[in-house]
Amino acid sequence: MKNLYGIIGNPLVQSFSPRFFNNKFEKEGIDAEYLKFEIPSIEEFPRIIQSHPNLKGLNVTIPYKQEIISYLDELDAQAKEVGAINVIKVSCENGKTKLKGYNSDLIGFQNSIQSLLKKDIHTKALILGTGGASKAVAKGLENLGIEYIFVSRTAKEGQLTYLDLNKYILDQYKIIINASPIGTFPKVDEAPDIPYQHITSDHLLYDLVYNPAETKFLKQGKEQGAVIKNGAEMLELQALAAWEIWNK
Repeated sequence: MKNLYGIIGNPLVQSFSPRFFNNKFEKEGIDAEYLKFEIPSIEEFPRIIQSHPNLKGLNVTIPYKQEIISYLDELDAQAKEVGAINVIKVSCENGKTKLKGYNSDLIGFQNSIQSLLKKDIHTKALILGTGGASKAVAKGLENLGIEYIFVSRTAKEGQLTYLDLNKYILDQYKIIINASPIGTFPKVDEAPDIPYQHITSDHLLYDLVYNPAETKFLKQGKEQGAVIKNGAEMLELQALAAWEIWNK
């Protein structure tokens, strides 16, 4: 019986992982298969584990990166700090299935943004969005010694709203990261509501979205002279990190 891997989330139509891993298996002659498990509720998760005894690992995507935690036996230390999971290692101990959660998003993000950082300029970051992906971004920035603050549509202590953003804020925060799904295909005409006119050539705009390759968010940043980067490399790096986790 070939080893099985997969991804849980909803929706999974545009998911990168099945194509990436199945291509990898074919190219490298690995006897394995990667499936989509699109479930309407996280309560369906135990059924996936029970009905696939050859399952070795899972990726987790929107909207279950935080909801999945209560179903796991153990969390990796960094994943625990992040409070969101995107990788599950499935193993067997004493005849019992064990599920351990990890976060490879933070590895992918950290490694993909590091080379773009200018030491004296990129010291503070705005994280747009407060979902599971934003928690990994925050931990990655912390590991890189960069101060950050979350930006959300709703007011909350310790974070900003989009209405708070102005020239004064953007002059301080030269890294702007879209950790929300805004601008993802097919809604390519949407972008985070920030004052793009205050972006300069000192700014770095990073979008976790990778489809389209240049979102409206990135396009508007580029028009102001900012350095831009999408989430494609992060996605590939986090996938490779997941493969290492499953096979270590």
